[in-house]
Amino acid sequence: MRSVKQLRLLLAMIAAAVMVACANMGRPEGGPRDETPPVYVRSNPSLGQLRVTNNKITVDFDENITLDDAMNKIVVSPAQRTTPAITSNAKRVTIELRDTLLPNTTYTIDFADAIKDLNEGNVLDGLAIDFATGDTIDTLRLSGMVFEARTLEPAQGMLVGVYSNLSDTAISTLPFERITKTNQLGEFTIRNLKAGTYRVYALNDVNRDYHWDRSEDVAFYDVTVSPTSEPATVTDTLTRENGVRDSLVTRNITRFLPDDLLLTWFNEGYASQYLKDYKRPERNKITFQFGAKSDTLPIIRLLNTHRAGDEISTWTALDASPTLDTLTYWITDTSLVALDSITLEATYLRTDTTDNLVWGTDTLKFNFRSPKKKEEKEKKKRKKKDGEEEEDSIPPVPHMELRVTSGSSQELNMGLALGAGTPVARFDSTAVHLEMLVDSTWYPITRPTFSRPEPLHPMVYTAPYEWEEGTKYKLVIDSAAMVDVYGLDNARLEHEFTTKKSDDYSAVSFNISGLDGRKAVVEVLSTSDAPVASAPVEGNLATIEYLKPGTYYARLFIDANGDGKWTTGSIADSIQPEEVYYYPKKVTLKKNWTIEQSWDINELPVDKQKPMEIKKNKPKRKKGEQDDRPAGDEDEEDDFFDDPFMNSATRSGNLLNSGGYDNDYRYRNY
Repeated sequence: MRSVKQLRLLLAMIAAAVMVACANMGRPEGGPRDETPPVYVRSNPSLGQLRVTNNKITVDFDENITLDDAMNKIVVSPAQRTTPAITSNAKRVTIELRDTLLPNTTYTIDFADAIKDLNEGNVLDGLAIDFATGDTIDTLRLSGMVFEARTLEPAQGMLVGVYSNLSDTAISTLPFERITKTNQLGEFTIRNLKAGTYRVYALNDVNRDYHWDRSEDVAFYDVTVSPTSEPATVTDTLTRENGVRDSLVTRNITRFLPDDLLLTWFNEGYASQYLKDYKRPERNKITFQFGAKSDTLPIIRLLNTHRAGDEISTWTALDASPTLDTLTYWITDTSLVALDSITLEATYLRTDTTDNLVWGTDTLKFNFRSPKKKEEKEKKKRKKKDGEEEEDSIPPVPHMELRVTSGSSQELNMGLALGAGTPVARFDSTAVHLEMLVDSTWYPITRPTFSRPEPLHPMVYTAPYEWEEGTKYKLVIDSAAMVDVYGLDNARLEHEFTTKKSDDYSAVSFNISGLDGRKAVVEVLSTSDAPVASAPVEGNLATIEYLKPGTYYARLFIDANGDGKWTTGSIADSIQPEEVYYYPKKVTLKKNWTIEQSWDINELPVDKQKPMEIKKNKPKRKKGEQDDRPAGDEDEEDDFFDDPFMNSATRSGNLLNSGGYDNDYRYRNY
């Protein structure tokens, strides 16, 4: 038998074990994570209902939902002049149309990806409902994709609309007849169209008037389209809950055409022309800033002083931006510099109420009061009060500012660059010397020839030169070689620099196919999708040299007008922006490397070309979704969007495009 002491110890241990077990008890786990989006249950009016007169629409789901940016994502077609009221409560969404319902009209409410469940945020993407106020409902659709023309970025949330009015002016004067918005991949479907012929546009409708204003981003399809439908069969794979594929089933659908429209948006660069700002920031400077680029200088005359009536070019030196929207006039007449007030008459082009450029004239006053004068007076007063004698010192001889801006490490493919602080009136090129260091001794060599790269920018000079690699040079500019508009000359300038070696650089050549004789330019891009170098395609080859080692990308544009620059489009002239293609892989360069790449610009569809690493408008992943693509595999993007009927050139990809009508839903939600 056990002793009483042992029995008590055993009971204490049992009690402790029970307490620990109780302390570790918790709530039972709730099972697997909910990854299913809300399911449509019913709506009032019901899907496809005819002769609807009530402007209040309700949609019910199988669980509590919430709305994400409903005012921007949910689109009602035809477009509403007054913004609808959209609310959600528990399992219901309510839309109240504030415009009077139009007779014999089909209405579509496209929810895009605005609906998600309340707890887990699972998104219901692509739901749309329809009803009609007449005895029939329109059922045709057209689909496609929208990209930014210059960068092939998918256009997210961009308005897409149609006109049955085929006039060229409809886009700028009339609201769209039917509308939708692009999804995260730039895809769109315009639903419930009548049979007929349409023009298709995309628009960044900033002011929400449902037509194009000249400053807005826009895209247009080259030809008119006539939507049709045809029967088709698709095959689905059934999958068990454990992820095992079970069997294949086929079903009949209605395929709506066209489903492969490609639109690329651009901006014409239009801006209203007006005098944005004018001022006198310094005593010897007058500046003008205009609202838009120009190819014409204003006509400016002096109204006061002894030089009244003189044109501005006779008493200033002009420093202008290449686009003539920023003008700086340096006053060269010292008698005018000394004046505190100058009045000018400025005649310039400006935009009138009909969007045309007309000449207008303003009278402008430029005042300047030097803060230094006030400071000097205060300083003299203090000295006089303290009984101090004014110092009688000789100020240093002033010189104009002159500096070398090309740096101390010289690129082999670039020349020297000089920058002056004031406009240059005279430059004596014989006072420029260049020396090369050989065995610790400087030897004079052929001097560089400087010139202005921009005629209206008199403060910048450049000089091309053929450099010896890995060599030390010295540029010497004698004093008084340069004289500015105020008669000041430069102090002697010495600048030592060393050229880089050829093996510091890399090069890449692209052997391009698919151009069919068209002119093109290849641009090498940084990891931020910005151009760092370019070269024209000669024959089928484009070679870009003098690249620093690193990671690059590339794109090509068709140089239709032969100016060597990418050119935007024009709505008025029905000109598309110049076509752009992306090389689908990154290019890694190391020192002293020259690599060659084959590039078929038509090998991949447009939406597959741009590498994911530099794509900015990436689709958002669903909650809990992991990106299981291998690193560097930029060709695998959202395979579940693939559609057996998508054209190989431009996959429209909208899940509803090929779905047609279904036994459970009017629009099948895949």
